[in-house]
Amino acid sequence: MLNDLSDEQLMLRYQQGDAQAYEELLNRYYRPIFRYLLRSLRNREAAEDLLQDVFMRVIRGAKGYRQRAKFSTWLYTIARNTMIDATRKRRFRNHQSLDQPIGNDTDTGRMNRVDLVKDEHPHGKGDRSLADKQFTESLQEALNRLNPEQREVFLLREFQNLSFSEISELVKAPENTVKSRMRYALEFLREALSDYAEEPA
Repeated sequence: MLNDLSDEQLMLRYQQGDAQAYEELLNRYYRPIFRYLLRSLRNREAAEDLLQDVFMRVIRGAKGYRQRAKFSTWLYTIARNTMIDATRKRRFRNHQSLDQPIGNDTDTGRMNRVDLVKDEHPHGKGDRSLADKQFTESLQEALNRLNPEQREVFLLREFQNLSFSEISELVKAPENTVKSRMRYALEFLREALSDYAEEPA
């Protein structure tokens, strides 16, 4: 069964002409890559366009793939480079750039898993919904004020579940530098979102 194979095994099979292996990789990564593009660009139409470009680059670059790194790292590198190229070409500036916070898409389930502040307020449903909306807006504003390099590491780590070593390879920076950026990002966000922290009993 293809779904029992690793990403790397699937990619090697695709290199040998197995189209179904590519379809399985597409099923695994289509939505995660789209969310990554959307959160980075804050523009759904642009994200949809670039999503097609990313997977076309996967097809074109398949023969050059080598199992020296995880497939996911290779794929996110392609996605990141595709965004950078598009940003330069289209001159997305302040409002549509890689430096913007996550978009207003409805897929923010991972946000509650970010261990920045405790979010266990004893509100009713209506109050909780409002509190979540306010927290989301505050988080977006705080992310917008982050150093771009720190923001990128934070998004890749917390929303895309990449390891520090994978991020290090992707952004071409030492792993200790990546960890430092993450630490500073968390410190900044904790302070910026301190109003949402649970008060001690």
